[in-house]
Amino acid sequence: MTGLDLTLRFARIDFDRAPARPLCEDARGPLAGLRDVAAVAVTALQVGAAQRGLDMTVAYAKEREQFGRPIGSFQALKHRMADMLVHVETSRTLSWAAAWSAARDTADFGERAAMAKSWCSDALNAVAAETVQLHGGIAVTWEHDAQLLFKRAHATSQLFGRPHEHRRRLLGASAGAAGAAPVSS
Repeated sequence: MTGLDLTLRFARIDFDRAPARPLCEDARGPLAGLRDVAAVAVTALQVGAAQRGLDMTVAYAKEREQFGRPIGSFQALKHRMADMLVHVETSRTLSWAAAWSAARDTADFGERAAMAKSWCSDALNAVAAETVQLHGGIAVTWEHDAQLLFKRAHATSQLFGRPHEHRRRLLGASAGAAGAAPVSS
């Protein structure tokens, strides 16, 4: 299947008529968190993409001149790039924490996976939007990689659950822990 990001390949495999047997009866075995493991893997991809967007933007801000000086010297743009850096570093931390939990099969892995996927998706979308904005008109052309980052951000935010779905899951988990009824979708 083709998607928005032409550098990613998608497929769907259905086993409607394939003979099979369950790997675990109670859905608590090693495959129970497979979707969360996949979501955490996507967060690593998102962190790398966000870092690339930040790097491209900083490099462009150093070379592009306006009013006789690099646009990176303007305070307003410095603040926007600093915000991009915060998105990248917080995403990296959450992705690493979720990967650590996956590797050690901790009790809070599901929560960490949901938190990382939600945060990293939103952060990459924000970094991609700023990358496009700070590059100006060139960013939306086929000749520049900023459009690829934008497409990657939107494509990966859909994989293995959208950010709002993961936040709803986290809200349900916290409501259940507090003894309240989970929020219905």
